[in-house]
Amino acid sequence: MSEFKFACPVCGQHITCDSGSSGTQMDCPTCFRKLVVPQAKSAGSSNLVLTAALVQSRPATSLSSQTDFIAARPPAAKKVPVAALILMLLVVCAGAGVFVFRKTIFHSNQSGSPATDQLAVAKPVIPVIPPAADATNWTLNLADANIPDEPANGGVNGRGFKLERATIQQGRLDLRQGPKWPPDVGVSVHLFAERTEDLAGRTVIIEATRTNAPRTILRWKNENGDPATKDVRRGYALKVEFGSVASNHLPGKIFIAFPDDAKSYAAGTFNAEIRRPAKK
Repeated sequence: MSEFKFACPVCGQHITCDSGSSGTQMDCPTCFRKLVVPQAKSAGSSNLVLTAALVQSRPATSLSSQTDFIAARPPAAKKVPVAALILMLLVVCAGAGVFVFRKTIFHSNQSGSPATDQLAVAKPVIPVIPPAADATNWTLNLADANIPDEPANGGVNGRGFKLERATIQQGRLDLRQGPKWPPDVGVSVHLFAERTEDLAGRTVIIEATRTNAPRTILRWKNENGDPATKDVRRGYALKVEFGSVASNHLPGKIFIAFPDDAKSYAAGTFNAEIRRPAKK
């Protein structure tokens, strides 16, 4: 039997089958959607790659809708009441008065001491932790990737990363360092999955040469403690091996490396807490 190629209508993954498989069902190796293998192209056909059909009747969604379906929406703007505006105006006036008479108000009672011109405002300082010692583990070639049997670690935007908490909701896997959200340092991966359980026992591989890769996000806090993020949708290398669901957790191993100048990456194990979407 001759072989032919066809494409997944959801993620665009090219799949090779023999002509005897036409009309049968199979799972896409990347997005796991059930497909109907198309009929092999006839000799002399101008079509280079055929497209499979989904088993379910609903239409396939686009790549951006699959990867962004759980992205947070900005809250709607709220109207400020008149009383609040008046209160804000009084606070501004009071602050201006303090500034004008600051030398009189904050004048030191000790002889020979200079007057205080302004109050110093202490800002939180976020320590910049250097990347893990094994920074040579960064590579965009998955054949050379090493996944250690220890909690994931690495570096994000020049800051060291050591996994402290992992959560997963549907297809979004969050690895973070720090007890609060947004984390001090973290990596988020948006995989194609409608239910978290669909990922159990699966292995997802994204080569750096792939152009329609799922959305990933690098997260960190700058020197002033303000959260910063960077979306990466191509050029990164990813391998995730999921285990079986146990006690509302999904364990696994991950290697992910980004094409930024800081050579951000994370590699190791995780045990992600399964979070459910809020009921409407």
